[in-house]
Amino acid sequence: MTDRRLDTSESLDSLDFEKVGGLVPLLVQDSATGQVLMLGFANRLALETTLKTGQVHFWSRSRDELWRKGETSGNTLGLVSLHADCDGDAVLARATPSGPTCHTLETSCFGEGTSAPVETLARLDATLAARATDRPQGSYTVKLLDDENLRLKKLGEETAELVAALATHDSDRAVEESADLVYHILVALRAEGISADALLAALEGRAG
Repeated sequence: MTDRRLDTSESLDSLDFEKVGGLVPLLVQDSATGQVLMLGFANRLALETTLKTGQVHFWSRSRDELWRKGETSGNTLGLVSLHADCDGDAVLARATPSGPTCHTLETSCFGEGTSAPVETLARLDATLAARATDRPQGSYTVKLLDDENLRLKKLGEETAELVAALATHDSDRAVEESADLVYHILVALRAEGISADALLAALEGRAG
Protein backbone atom coordinates (compact mmCIF):
# COMPACT_ATOMS: atom_id res chain seq x y z
CA MET A 1 0.00 0.00 0.00
CA THR A 2 1.35 3.44 -0.98
CA ASP A 3 2.26 5.69 1.92
CA ARG A 4 1.11 9.23 1.13
CA ARG A 5 1.92 10.68 4.54
CA LEU A 6 3.23 14.23 4.52
CA ASP A 7 5.57 14.57 7.48
CA THR A 8 8.36 16.87 6.30
CA SER A 9 8.64 20.06 4.29
CA GLU A 10 10.31 18.05 1.54
CA SER A 11 7.37 15.64 1.36
CA LEU A 12 5.16 18.55 0.31
CA ASP A 13 6.98 18.47 -3.04
CA SER A 14 4.64 15.61 -3.95
CA LEU A 15 1.71 18.02 -4.03
CA ASP A 16 0.71 19.69 -7.30
CA PHE A 17 0.06 23.23 -6.09
CA GLU A 18 0.11 24.64 -9.64
CA LYS A 19 -2.75 22.37 -10.67
CA VAL A 20 -5.02 23.87 -8.00
CA GLY A 21 -3.90 27.49 -8.21
CA GLY A 22 -1.65 27.29 -5.18
CA LEU A 23 -4.35 26.20 -2.73
CA VAL A 24 -5.15 22.55 -2.01
CA PRO A 25 -8.42 21.51 -0.35
CA LEU A 26 -7.62 20.47 3.23
CA LEU A 27 -10.17 18.05 4.70
CA VAL A 28 -9.98 17.56 8.47
CA GLN A 29 -10.95 14.29 10.14
CA ASP A 30 -11.15 13.47 13.84
CA SER A 31 -8.34 10.95 14.33
CA ALA A 32 -10.16 9.18 17.16
CA THR A 33 -13.63 8.86 15.67
CA GLY A 34 -13.14 9.19 11.93
CA GLN A 35 -15.74 11.95 11.78
CA VAL A 36 -15.27 14.55 9.05
CA LEU A 37 -14.92 17.91 10.80
CA MET A 38 -14.36 20.64 8.22
CA LEU A 39 -12.98 21.63 4.83
CA GLY A 40 -10.58 24.50 4.28
CA PHE A 41 -7.79 25.45 1.90
CA ALA A 42 -4.05 25.50 2.39
CA ASN A 43 -1.04 26.67 0.47
CA ARG A 44 2.47 25.38 1.05
CA LEU A 45 3.09 27.89 3.86
CA ALA A 46 -0.04 26.74 5.72
CA LEU A 47 1.00 23.09 5.47
CA GLU A 48 4.59 23.82 6.47
CA THR A 49 3.33 25.79 9.48
CA THR A 50 0.96 22.94 10.37
CA LEU A 51 3.86 20.47 10.36
CA LYS A 52 6.12 22.83 12.30
CA THR A 53 3.65 23.79 15.04
CA GLY A 54 1.50 20.65 15.32
CA GLN A 55 -1.61 22.81 14.95
CA VAL A 56 -3.72 22.77 11.78
CA HIS A 57 -3.37 26.00 9.77
CA PHE A 58 -5.22 27.18 6.68
CA TRP A 59 -4.92 29.97 4.13
CA SER A 60 -7.81 32.42 4.23
CA ARG A 61 -8.99 33.18 0.71
CA SER A 62 -11.08 36.14 1.87
CA ARG A 63 -8.36 37.75 4.01
CA ASP A 64 -5.44 36.45 1.95
CA GLU A 65 -3.51 35.44 5.06
CA LEU A 66 -2.41 32.47 7.13
CA TRP A 67 -4.69 31.48 10.00
CA ARG A 68 -4.63 28.87 12.75
CA LYS A 69 -7.87 27.07 13.50
CA GLY A 70 -9.03 28.17 16.94
CA GLU A 71 -6.85 31.27 17.19
CA THR A 72 -9.87 33.28 18.37
CA SER A 73 -12.29 30.60 19.62
CA GLY A 74 -9.74 28.34 21.29
CA ASN A 75 -11.23 25.36 19.46
CA THR A 76 -7.98 24.21 17.95
CA LEU A 77 -7.10 21.17 15.84
CA GLY A 78 -4.02 19.32 17.06
CA LEU A 79 -2.29 17.63 14.15
CA VAL A 80 -1.94 13.85 14.18
CA SER A 81 -0.93 13.34 10.54
CA LEU A 82 -1.21 14.76 7.03
CA HIS A 83 -1.88 12.65 3.95
CA ALA A 84 -1.92 13.50 0.24
CA ASP A 85 -4.52 12.04 -2.08
CA CYS A 86 -3.52 9.90 -5.08
CA ASP A 87 -3.37 12.89 -7.47
CA GLY A 88 -1.44 15.15 -5.11
CA ASP A 89 -4.05 17.90 -5.30
CA ALA A 90 -5.87 17.45 -1.97
CA VAL A 91 -4.80 16.78 1.61
CA LEU A 92 -6.37 14.97 4.55
CA ALA A 93 -5.48 16.14 8.05
CA ARG A 94 -6.12 13.70 10.87
CA ALA A 95 -6.45 15.80 13.99
CA THR A 96 -7.48 15.94 17.62
CA PRO A 97 -10.12 18.66 18.09
CA SER A 98 -10.20 20.79 21.20
CA GLY A 99 -13.85 21.75 21.41
CA PRO A 100 -16.38 21.98 18.56
CA THR A 101 -14.88 22.57 15.12
CA CYS A 102 -17.75 24.44 13.46
CA HIS A 103 -18.38 28.15 14.13
CA THR A 104 -21.98 27.13 14.94
CA LEU A 105 -20.52 25.22 17.91
CA GLU A 106 -21.42 21.88 16.37
CA THR A 107 -18.81 19.14 16.41
CA SER A 108 -18.61 19.07 12.61
CA CYS A 109 -19.30 21.61 9.89
CA PHE A 110 -20.99 18.77 8.00
CA GLY A 111 -23.42 17.90 10.81
CA GLU A 112 -23.68 14.92 13.07
CA GLY A 113 -24.60 12.55 10.22
CA THR A 114 -20.90 12.23 9.43
CA SER A 115 -20.13 10.47 12.71
CA ALA A 116 -18.37 7.16 12.25
CA PRO A 117 -19.50 4.06 14.17
CA VAL A 118 -16.14 4.04 15.94
CA GLU A 119 -17.10 7.35 17.57
CA THR A 120 -19.35 5.43 19.95
CA LEU A 121 -16.35 3.46 21.18
CA ALA A 122 -14.33 6.64 21.62
CA ARG A 123 -17.17 8.32 23.52
CA LEU A 124 -17.55 5.33 25.80
CA ASP A 125 -13.82 5.31 26.50
CA ALA A 126 -13.94 9.06 27.24
CA THR A 127 -16.76 8.42 29.73
CA LEU A 128 -14.69 5.73 31.43
CA ALA A 129 -11.73 8.10 31.61
CA ALA A 130 -13.97 10.72 33.23
CA ARG A 131 -15.23 8.19 35.77
CA ALA A 132 -11.66 7.28 36.63
CA THR A 133 -10.85 10.95 37.25
CA ASP A 134 -14.06 12.23 38.85
CA ARG A 135 -14.85 9.00 40.74
CA PRO A 136 -18.57 9.66 41.31
CA GLN A 137 -20.02 7.89 44.32
CA GLY A 138 -21.94 4.70 43.54
CA SER A 139 -20.44 4.36 40.05
CA TYR A 140 -20.23 0.75 38.84
CA THR A 141 -17.29 1.70 36.64
CA VAL A 142 -15.37 3.08 39.61
CA LYS A 143 -16.14 -0.11 41.54
CA LEU A 144 -14.64 -2.17 38.73
CA LEU A 145 -11.61 0.10 38.44
CA ASP A 146 -10.92 -0.30 42.16
CA ASP A 147 -11.30 -4.09 42.31
CA GLU A 148 -9.08 -6.19 40.05
CA ASN A 149 -10.66 -9.47 41.15
CA LEU A 150 -14.12 -8.17 40.30
CA ARG A 151 -12.93 -6.88 36.90
CA LEU A 152 -11.46 -10.24 35.92
CA LYS A 153 -14.46 -12.13 37.27
CA LYS A 154 -16.86 -10.01 35.22
CA LEU A 155 -14.77 -10.49 32.09
CA GLY A 156 -15.07 -14.25 32.54
CA GLU A 157 -18.80 -14.08 33.23
CA GLU A 158 -19.55 -11.84 30.26
CA THR A 159 -17.48 -14.04 27.94
CA ALA A 160 -19.34 -17.14 29.10
CA GLU A 161 -22.70 -15.42 28.62
CA LEU A 162 -21.78 -14.41 25.08
CA VAL A 163 -20.67 -17.95 24.27
CA ALA A 164 -23.97 -19.29 25.63
CA ALA A 165 -25.98 -16.83 23.53
CA LEU A 166 -24.07 -17.80 20.40
CA ALA A 167 -24.41 -21.51 21.16
CA THR A 168 -28.21 -21.14 21.31
CA HIS A 169 -28.30 -18.87 18.24
CA ASP A 170 -29.98 -16.13 20.26
CA SER A 171 -29.05 -13.14 18.10
CA ASP A 172 -30.61 -10.43 20.24
CA ARG A 173 -28.99 -11.72 23.40
CA ALA A 174 -25.67 -12.17 21.60
CA VAL A 175 -25.65 -8.49 20.66
CA GLU A 176 -26.42 -7.41 24.23
CA GLU A 177 -23.81 -9.75 25.71
CA SER A 178 -21.25 -8.51 23.18
CA ALA A 179 -21.91 -4.93 24.26
CA ASP A 180 -21.50 -5.93 27.92
CA LEU A 181 -18.23 -7.67 27.13
CA VAL A 182 -16.83 -4.72 25.19
CA TYR A 183 -17.68 -2.40 28.09
CA HIS A 184 -15.90 -4.64 30.58
CA ILE A 185 -12.91 -5.00 28.26
CA LEU A 186 -12.57 -1.22 28.02
CA VAL A 187 -12.81 -0.85 31.79
CA ALA A 188 -10.14 -3.52 32.27
CA LEU A 189 -7.87 -1.82 29.76
CA ARG A 190 -8.48 1.56 31.35
CA ALA A 191 -7.48 0.12 34.73
CA GLU A 192 -4.15 -0.83 33.14
CA GLY A 193 -3.69 2.65 31.70
CA ILE A 194 -4.59 1.55 28.17
CA SER A 195 -6.99 3.67 26.11
CA ALA A 196 -9.32 2.63 23.34
CA ASP A 197 -6.92 4.28 20.88
CA ALA A 198 -4.42 1.48 21.47
CA LEU A 199 -7.14 -1.11 20.91
CA LEU A 200 -8.28 0.58 17.71
CA ALA A 201 -4.68 0.76 16.46
CA ALA A 202 -4.31 -2.99 17.00
CA LEU A 203 -7.57 -3.62 15.18
CA GLU A 204 -6.44 -1.39 12.34
CA GLY A 205 -3.39 -3.60 11.95
CA ARG A 206 -5.60 -6.65 11.66
CA ALA A 207 -7.76 -4.90 9.08
CA GLY A 208 -4.77 -4.97 6.77
